[in-house]
Amino acid sequence: MSENYADLQIPLKKRRLPFRLRPLPSDKPYINAVLFVATIASTYVTWGIWYSLAVITILTAHEMGHYLMCRRYGIPATLPFFIPFPLLNPFGTMGAMIQMRGRIPNKRALFDVGAAGPLAGFIVTIPVIYWGTRISDIVPNAQTNEGTILLGESLLFKGLSFLAVGALPENYDVMLHPLAYAGWVGLFVTALNLLPIGQLDGGHIFYSLFGKKGFRFMPLLIVGLGLMTLIFYGWALLFILLMLLGRHHPPPIDDVTPVDRKRKILAFILLLIFVTSFTPKPFNF
Repeated sequence: MSENYADLQIPLKKRRLPFRLRPLPSDKPYINAVLFVATIASTYVTWGIWYSLAVITILTAHEMGHYLMCRRYGIPATLPFFIPFPLLNPFGTMGAMIQMRGRIPNKRALFDVGAAGPLAGFIVTIPVIYWGTRISDIVPNAQTNEGTILLGESLLFKGLSFLAVGALPENYDVMLHPLAYAGWVGLFVTALNLLPIGQLDGGHIFYSLFGKKGFRFMPLLIVGLGLMTLIFYGWALLFILLMLLGRHHPPPIDDVTPVDRKRKILAFILLLIFVTSFTPKPFNF
């Protein structure tokens, strides 16, 4: 028995996304692709395949959080641009970014765009830290090489490490697996972006909550970072960049309507993430 499948008409139920994707701005996606592949290569050369796959996944989650939220609100935005940096860099990359072309419609959209990146990256980072620490080596302190980079530990990283391996014997330390190091980098990037300064993600969140009046205190925050730079010199480059770019924030089109209660609660959660993820002295060379 034969059937003519061309005559069969099967009704398909249309599935609607929770938000409508808007047209992309005109860009050149092959540049994004080339930079993506180059960053995979630069991170692989720096710390190997486990590190490369994990850190690329974390960065991709972070930037796609921003990107999809921009698409939700109709804000023209490019795909992520990854930045390879294999030389004289403990990360193998300078991170990634998207370009937004156009003003943000209101404070709620500004909050959502700013918060989506750190949250998405954070969600991916937590299991990477846990499983990476589980497969790391516990070695006597005497076995660590002179050239080993000693990492500062945030409260959250310490807590996850304790859950993964328990209390360490006296005079022993954890030699991080590249996967665990990628998780450490992910947590460092999350905290860095949540600094409530300028046009960092934390600056977007800060402005959405406190507006122009809140940004009057921005010089004090930058001075505080400058004082920290005097103690922990590793923050010097960031301090210089924020001095040049971090004192102002462009307002959204609707600069009056405040954020709602659920976003304020989420802002408090993000503050807890920042406090527990931040490492004042990331490296001890």
